Amino acid sequence: MNPNDGFRELGRQECLDRLGGAPIGRVVHTRDALPAVLPVIFCLDAESAVVLRTSADSELARCIDGAVVAFEADAVDAAGHAGWSVVVTGLALVVSDPAEHDRLSRTGPRSWVTSPHDVFIRIDAELVTGRELVGGRTLYGVDLS
Repeated sequence: MNPNDGFRELGRQECLDRLGGAPIGRVVHTRDALPAVLPVIFCLDAESAVVLRTSADSELARCIDGAVVAFEADAVDAAGHAGWSVVVTGLALVVSDPAEHDRLSRTGPRSWVTSPHDVFIRIDAELVTGRELVGGRTLYGVDLS
């Protein structure tokens, strides 16, 4: 991050705290050698992993299992010229342990679409970065509104 771009870099814990309150995020992955982005509901699990829930037959589950992906969530106040963005990068794996699947069925994210066979995908938070802009103010104190 350029120290002169007007944004404040968020520390790892600040990033995770922001993610914990975000209702929706986006998974960035590769599909047919091209970049793809899908909005998803999620939760943070033990060790700050991002957990997604999707149909076992979904293209998402097939594309990202065993792949390094990026996960992004944000909040924007367009009127106040403020917002934040957090990106988690890490290995995505379908949860295969039956006990872990049962636990996540009770405590994990709730799907907006019913499916007879859901899977959970865990994205390890290997790299966590974030930035924010508060009230349109840059590092130079200039109001951008």
